Amino acid sequence: MSVASPLDPPMDACLARAARLARVRDRMREMDVDALLLSLGADLPWLTGYEAMPLERLTMLVLPVDDQATLVVPELEASRVDHDPRLFEMRPWAEHEQPTEVVAALVGRRTRLAVSDRCWASHLLELERSIPRAHWRSAREVVGLLRAVKDAHEVAALRAAGTAADAVAAALLGGEIALIGRTEAEVSADISTRLRDEGHERVNFAIVGSGPNSASPHHEPGPRVIGRGEVVVCDFGGSLRLGDGVGYCSDITRTVVTGEPEAEFLELFEVLHFAQAAAVAAAVVGTPCEQVDHAGRELIAAAGYGKSFIHRIGHGIGIEEHEDPYIVAGNPTPLVAGHAFSVEPGIYLNGRFGARIEDVVIATDDGPLACNQADHRLAVVEA
Repeated sequence: MSVASPLDPPMDACLARAARLARVRDRMREMDVDALLLSLGADLPWLTGYEAMPLERLTMLVLPVDDQATLVVPELEASRVDHDPRLFEMRPWAEHEQPTEVVAALVGRRTRLAVSDRCWASHLLELERSIPRAHWRSAREVVGLLRAVKDAHEVAALRAAGTAADAVAAALLGGEIALIGRTEAEVSADISTRLRDEGHERVNFAIVGSGPNSASPHHEPGPRVIGRGEVVVCDFGGSLRLGDGVGYCSDITRTVVTGEPEAEFLELFEVLHFAQAAAVAAAVVGTPCEQVDHAGRELIAAAGYGKSFIHRIGHGIGIEEHEDPYIVAGNPTPLVAGHAFSVEPGIYLNGRFGARIEDVVIATDDGPLACNQADHRLAVVEA
């Protein structure tokens, strides 16, 4: 089955999911998988539009390669499902029932099964007892490579999320978000509120690292008060729902200074700026993921900061904040049209300061498409 170009107009959500189901079944036939069992994680909403709550009660889509899909769901959660019978049937289960037995009955004599990576171990152990002759494998092997290639509907959602995050980044860069004299936690809460105001239904993170904390890539915003003449790294993102679809993620990082920066920091940031642009430019269809990482990393290393760039240059993004493809050394996977990922090199001088620049990028046949347009230059804010 052909895959739509990421630049095609987005199709109706139901049609998009029907196309995904067809692609998944084709993949199942190729891999000799009889049935796919999807519970928690992104695969379920990607195919059905329903995101299960992480409860001890089992929710599971049973997708046979040769029959209609059925969503097994707790009866008290069934009303939350936007059920489209063209995509799947519903099988609510009551509190006195054993849901793994319901799943086993739907699986029938099929034995070559793939199950969600994030299925709770307790549920999987019960399924193994209920289906003793089954041969198990990870659903990621079936769905992961397909879900990594975004269709037009998903690209539109990612671009909308990116635009919303850009508005918050513009407020940061323009000094609208006050920094000096406020705690990191207060600024983080401000960013989170603004993300929601721009349409995000959920905030996944809002990292604010100031001064020496800017050298910690995953710093937890705390009580430290931001002073003058400091570097502040802000990395934030959330989930934005487009129309009747599920939420897709934003993820952006911008670095600012609260006054005139040190000469050494200006030199560091200039290297970082060029490295991030080089990695984005390298993200063309056909280029191995590891080469995109290398394109940015080699510039940072050549400037003497190689040991201070301590993480991969990017990760896939979609319904999940982190998913395939991972833009990292050792991943030879070539980019294809529809791959969506972050490009986020960083340089961190422990105990002093750090910087990071990040955009979400989509590989297309016309070249890399950045979902973020907020200014990449170093912003000096005085407030």
